[in-house]
Amino acid sequence: MIIAWSGGFMGIRFATQEAAVETMLFWRSLASGLILLPFALRGPAVSWRALGEQGILSFLGMFLYLGGFSWAIALRVPTGLVALMADLVPLAIAALAWPMLGQRWTGRQALGTAIGIGGVVLTSADAVTLGGAPVWAYGLPVLGMVTFGLATVLQKRRPSLTIVQRLCLQCLWAAAFFAPFAAFGGGLLPPLTWVSLGGLAWLVLVATLAAWGIYYLCLRLYPPNRVAAVIYLSPPLTMVWAHVVFAEPLTLTMAAGLVITLGGVALVSGREA
Repeated sequence: MIIAWSGGFMGIRFATQEAAVETMLFWRSLASGLILLPFALRGPAVSWRALGEQGILSFLGMFLYLGGFSWAIALRVPTGLVALMADLVPLAIAALAWPMLGQRWTGRQALGTAIGIGGVVLTSADAVTLGGAPVWAYGLPVLGMVTFGLATVLQKRRPSLTIVQRLCLQCLWAAAFFAPFAAFGGGLLPPLTWVSLGGLAWLVLVATLAAWGIYYLCLRLYPPNRVAAVIYLSPPLTMVWAHVVFAEPLTLTMAAGLVITLGGVALVSGREA
């Protein structure tokens, strides 16, 4: 799951070299949903209420999350930093699990949250100066992180439908959300080049079907904070991967901030002694 999840950040960075990010997000969602559709139809009947619920979850967990980090990367926010901010999901989940799931907020989790935020600030200090993106673009993956955490908690409260049905419906809903942006942005059809088509195939097969499929399976088997703890292991891999492939910045300050952040998230996500 770590490899597949980090592959999503790298895939969008690669695919948007020759295609608009809106176009790739639209086709990533549509192709994934259509591939899953025959398997989803074999499951139990889907009520109108369940269909609407999956639309809300898709808007929070796919449209805002995927759109947030993808647009940030397209604006040239360093890919590793985007992965770090977007994958602070355990902090959001821990904050939301108390009022929504009745899971108490511990002193260790509060300390971990403070440490994690401090690590992000330290990591971002170099990235803001080294990257060429506008300042507001750095807030996009943060928005996605919060909404993804909310979607995770909501899905734990209402585990309806099969994993395939949920992923299929959410992908199709996401395609509908991204369609207007693609139509008025880069166009509904991607350029027929090896780079864009190869990037799209990677986004569909690895970053969506593999990563999200494993994620939903784990979410059904384990508490949400334990599942999210795996996700935060992807930023180190993404930072190194982006540095090697795209020569993106990787400084000692960023590495130190990453270590501090991961330590904070580990406190939030770990079990009580």
